[in-house]
Amino acid sequence: MLQYQSEDLKDLLTDTFDTMDRVAGEQQPRLEIVQVGDVAYVGPGIARVTGLSGIKSDEILYFSGAVEGMAFNLDRDEIGVILMEESEKIRAGTEVWRTNRVMNVPVGESLLGRVLNPRAQPLDGLGLISGEDQWPVERPAAEIMDRAPVTVPLQTGLKVVDALIPIGRGQRELILGDRQTGKTAIAVDTIINQQDTNVICIYCGIGKRSSAAAKVIADLHASSAMDYSIVMFATEEDPPGLQFIAPYAAMTMAEYFMESGRDVLVVFDDLTRHARAYRELSLLLRRPPGREAFPGDIFYVHSRLLERSTHLREKLGGGSITALPIIETEAQNISAYIPTNLISITDGQIYLSPDLHRKGHMPAVDVGKSVSRVGGKAQLSAYRLVAGDLRLSYSQFEELESFARFGTRIDEDTRKTLERGRRVREVLKQPQYQPLPVADQIVVLLAVNEGLFDNIPIKEILEASKKIQDRIKAEHPKQIQGIESGETLEDDDIQVLLSTARKALEQSSEPGETQSGQSLVTDEKTERETGENADNSEPEAQDR
Repeated sequence: MLQYQSEDLKDLLTDTFDTMDRVAGEQQPRLEIVQVGDVAYVGPGIARVTGLSGIKSDEILYFSGAVEGMAFNLDRDEIGVILMEESEKIRAGTEVWRTNRVMNVPVGESLLGRVLNPRAQPLDGLGLISGEDQWPVERPAAEIMDRAPVTVPLQTGLKVVDALIPIGRGQRELILGDRQTGKTAIAVDTIINQQDTNVICIYCGIGKRSSAAAKVIADLHASSAMDYSIVMFATEEDPPGLQFIAPYAAMTMAEYFMESGRDVLVVFDDLTRHARAYRELSLLLRRPPGREAFPGDIFYVHSRLLERSTHLREKLGGGSITALPIIETEAQNISAYIPTNLISITDGQIYLSPDLHRKGHMPAVDVGKSVSRVGGKAQLSAYRLVAGDLRLSYSQFEELESFARFGTRIDEDTRKTLERGRRVREVLKQPQYQPLPVADQIVVLLAVNEGLFDNIPIKEILEASKKIQDRIKAEHPKQIQGIESGETLEDDDIQVLLSTARKALEQSSEPGETQSGQSLVTDEKTERETGENADNSEPEAQDR
């Protein structure tokens, strides 16, 4: 038996060696020229290299010790390189090799549900990531003639955004505000609301804390949003070079789906830290500083990124990329350098007020300073019935409220405008992680526009809204379906919905509650107490 096994093993080894000899004999040696340079200087996150010629911009370079870098400055005598890893392994004199490949990332369906860094290295412990193809992180934006108008809305599930600051698929809508005002919360709620809409979502975190990154990932998992999402993070502990290429890598992954005819939502959280990372690299590489020490091309750095967000023509698949860049302001200064740059690049902005946030009015969107220059044309027709009157009445309320705080005597019309405005503000409040369907938003906005909430105490408005939504969904499925499909509401349909809403409010009233016809005057103290109670009862919609 042993002799039989040893003979089989001998035959197997003989066949193996014969095969190796045959393959080796068929191989033809080929000489290749490999360019090798030397490190002349190394600093935090950067290196300057000599001895390499013909380098391409954004070309990948390898240092001894398997450290990866990207050609950034192409000077006559040396190459400025930004490092993708820590620079402790690199010293002056370390050898550097060319690859003749520009910085690229894998793209494809296999990336869905994964958490990775800008070099597509997994951060979720689920194994290596391999895409269908490798695409460069820097790609030219679509030509003007290849683009189509924005015609389809991208619903966020937030009443104040969908009704007053609508976003369309293919639009670039800036989210800005001071720290801890709920910028990330709006972006995460928008991603959660894309469930069952066939929209691919990519969240790109730049310079965030690791704890904040873990919180975002946990929120997306808890809402089952990871099935259609890709999460990319370059945290504050990562080198500035990795933070710099992060948004370009995320946009390249989005372009793969767009060119396949899919709709994509990309969140850049946030571009303020991206600008700071670029400033750090530029100063280390001796690029001339400009305003606030930022390089002169900081505008182009962000414009060439966001110009890749568009809606393609049907002949090219009809896909789209909707970009939600986030930036952080300081002391509500939206006229600073980076905010004004991004405001001029994008198609509108959602401004979050720290004052509203402190009062518990969340999402803390300042309607007066927010605008959407494109999305209104893509807005569902049902919203157009309520958005114009709602925005006008709310703007009047905000203007009058500032004067009413001085204790001046006001007439009856002004008092009614203030009471209506406070109820509109209460209706626009919304807890985090609870995006609303289109129909639920429309029926409540119709009700507040028609004054159905005027005689209801402010503290009871959210409960009354829920009763209206439940009753209309139960009794009028036809109208609900028409709203969600984008059909125009006829006058008869509107009257039917309003009649049902009135019945829902009448049947829910109990003895002791405010009866119809009575006026409920909410003084400044009551309004302030309401804001404080809401701030304590609702989960805080904060940046993570």
